[in-house]
Order: sequence, then structure tokens, then C-alpha cells
Amino acid sequence: MQWRDDKPNTIVYAEALDGGDPEVDVTHRDKLMQLSAPFKGEPSELLKTEDRFYQFIWKDDGLAIARDYWWNTRNTKTYVFSPDQTQPVRLISDRSYQDRYSDPGSFVTQKNAYFKDELVVKEGSVFLLGDGFTPQGQFPFLDKLNLETLETTRLYTSELEGKYEDLREFNLNENRLLVRIESKRDYPNYYFRNLDDKSLNQLTDFDNPFESIQNVKKEVITYQRDDGLDLTGTLYLPTDYVEGERYPMILWAYPREFKDKSSAGQNTQNPNTFTYPWYGSPIYWVTKGYVVLDDASFPIVGEGDEEPNDTFRPQLVANAKAAIDALDQRGLIDPERVAVGGHSYGAFMVANLLSHSDLFAAGIARSGAYNRTLTPFGFQSEERHYWDAPDVYYTMSPFMHADKMKTPLLLIHGEADNNSGTYPMQSERYFNALKGLGAVTRLVMLPKESHGYRAKESVLHTLWEQDQWLEKYVKNKDTKAQ
Repeated sequence: MQWRDDKPNTIVYAEALDGGDPEVDVTHRDKLMQLSAPFKGEPSELLKTEDRFYQFIWKDDGLAIARDYWWNTRNTKTYVFSPDQTQPVRLISDRSYQDRYSDPGSFVTQKNAYFKDELVVKEGSVFLLGDGFTPQGQFPFLDKLNLETLETTRLYTSELEGKYEDLREFNLNENRLLVRIESKRDYPNYYFRNLDDKSLNQLTDFDNPFESIQNVKKEVITYQRDDGLDLTGTLYLPTDYVEGERYPMILWAYPREFKDKSSAGQNTQNPNTFTYPWYGSPIYWVTKGYVVLDDASFPIVGEGDEEPNDTFRPQLVANAKAAIDALDQRGLIDPERVAVGGHSYGAFMVANLLSHSDLFAAGIARSGAYNRTLTPFGFQSEERHYWDAPDVYYTMSPFMHADKMKTPLLLIHGEADNNSGTYPMQSERYFNALKGLGAVTRLVMLPKESHGYRAKESVLHTLWEQDQWLEKYVKNKDTKAQ
């Protein structure tokens, strides 16, 4: 239930035509209704959506946009309709929302009299700003879409060499874009880009506050999993890198579920984005002599009737092995000195990798969940509850396989974590199990911190704990003794 953005006193809401049960077979999932003040009359129907309603973008009684989605198929549809019912509802887009290469972009809006976002329209056309991911790289764009013919006209494509131009807003009256331009070494600044002559007018002039790490070598690498799936990651070389030498490595990742391999293998990383250090990043360790592979692709794919998590563990290990092999073949790393790290579901990934492979020298798991029976009604992208798929919950739970842990694991958790899937008990019980079974492990609980860490003391202590762990069990690992 929400207010119509183009009117002062009209409520719109969705009624589930399947009773809220996705297993029910119906032609339309939701019916969208509206009711105006004083809210005593009969509500009127706006439209029906084939799948679950997601979003409205309003213009006026003659034009509005609606979107729906369906989780099982990762499908999203976009409809154009007239709230006054003078025009039939038309489907203008039907695609997988995980397919970034085909993403048409976001509709351009502007603030109306109610300070709400209103669709920008000119002569029957609307405008879209897109990220512009392609197999050849990222090229953000501005398109004009004719709602009558559904023909698209490209008005602008960013093709800056060695830089990333983020298209933030389009001003139709001024025919200009508000853009943010950055590079791996240039701190982001804002500009107006005039679309008549493509000229730039700089608005801000922020200095780079992170000069000490801006000369680090950075690139987006591509490599393949053993089943041929394309993977990517952002590679950083040590600040003291010498060609021909092999270095310890930190692999940082976060698993993501997909319903098709084509979407899972798409490259959505840009080597020209600015290199930001932040509390959760592994980038700091390029100054300590480590190769860092950040945001490494860890797709978990389940096509057709197969669920991604049915083969979670083997796909997880295959992703990790592909990344290590790719850098080993380039002569960059010592494969015996590789660490893996992750936060939240990434921490869950770390514990599974250390339990079911011998690829790593050590692991760092922050604010994770390790016993899936404690999240019995689903987790992450798993929609089956425990009683539907007990074997999946058992197989995916590192806690159930704590006896297999033979690799040093650092556990960090906020003491006040209120994220429903990662209560602090997850780390405390997992630590107790590991310790009782003789594993090398350490648990750090951060006072007053939730799922992410904010206090200066917490952030600095987290960085110190990670650094000490890596120095002891990765960089200075005694390979001969093991």
C-alpha cells in the first residue's frame, strides 16, 4: 500500500490473486487498486500483473509505468498503462533481471509539486539511463523510448578512455546530464555534460584522499571454471610488485545464485572505478606484499528445475580453484599461501571452502551464519524450508562438518548483530564446535556492533586482527612443515 506520487490524496495497493501462495496456478498474480479521499467509495482497478507487483512510476492519469517480478525464474516485466483506463495495458519489457547485458536502464524522473519522482515524458517518449554492461566493457548510456512504437534511440553513450562516467541525472529542458567521472587514480568529481556539443562543465574538485594506494596495479581479469563458465575478478598487485616474483594472495568473494549460465558468466566489473579503501575491503594488504583478488565471481547456478543450492559445495570449490589456478598460471602467486575471506554470506562461503577443500592456507569469516537449521524457513536465495530439503540444509552447514576443518579460521562478529540470518550465536556455537574438535580458530566479538562495523575502535581492531592472522598463517606459513 502506498500513495500515488502524482496526486495529493490517492492510495494504491496490491491484492494477491493467488492468495499469496506462489504454488497456485493463476494467469495473474496481483491486482492493483486505487482509492481516493475520503476513502469511503469503492476502489477502482488499475491493472493486473502476470507476476508479483514490484513498482509504480507515475506521470498522470494518462500515463504510468508498472513493474512485476518472479523470483523462481528471475523474470521481470514492465507495463505501460493509463490510470484513467483510456488506453489498454501494454507489455514493453520481458526479461531476466539477472541479465545485465540486456538491461534497458532506469526511467528518468523529476520532482513534481509533491516532491515525488514523476516520469519525464516528451512527445510520447520516455528516457532511460543504463549502466551499459557489455562483453566488451561498460558503456553507460541515455536512451529515448517511443511508447507507441517501442523504438529506442540512443542519445548518448559514454566512451571515455581509462575512466568511468556514471550518468546520474538527465535534465530534459537543459538537454544535459549530471555525471560523475572517476578513474582508478582520480577521485570522483561531478560535471554537467551538455548533450548538444558533448562538452563538460566541472562542478566539484575533490582531492584524492588515498594517494598512498593509487599507484597500485589494478585490472579486471577473466578466467574459466572447469565447466566452461566465464568468471571475473578485480586483481590488485602489491605496491612493491616485482615481475617474476610470486606473492601470497587474498581472495575475497560473495556467492550469488543464478538460474542461467549466460547471466552468471557476465562481466559487471569496471577496472576504471576509483580504488576505495573501506573497513571491509582487502585492498589494504597490497601495501603488505599480497596479491588481492577482490569481488571474485562465485556464481551458484541452477538451471531449469534444478535449484542452485543442490550443487552449492562443488560449485563453490570449482569457483575458488579456477581463481587460484588463473593467477598461479600467470606466475603471480604462491598457491600454497592463499587466504580466503568474506562477510555475511561470504563468511558462510569461507567456512564451507575450508571444510571441503585444501585450497587455502587460512580463512577470515566476518558476521556469518554456519548452521542453516537455525534459519529453517529459508536463507539468502534458498526458498525451500528445512522440512522441504533437510539434506540441503545439512550439506550446506559448516557447523555439521566442523570435524573436517583443518585450516586456521578467524571468526569476527558484531555482538549486537540483529540481522535475522546472522545472530551472534552463529559464530559463538561454531567456534565452540571447532575449538572442541581441535581446530585452529579464533573468535573476535565486537561490542555494540551490528552486522556491519562502524566504531573507529572496531574498524581498526578488525583490520589488526585480520592482519595478524594473515601474517602468521599465510605470508609466513611454513610450507615445508606442512
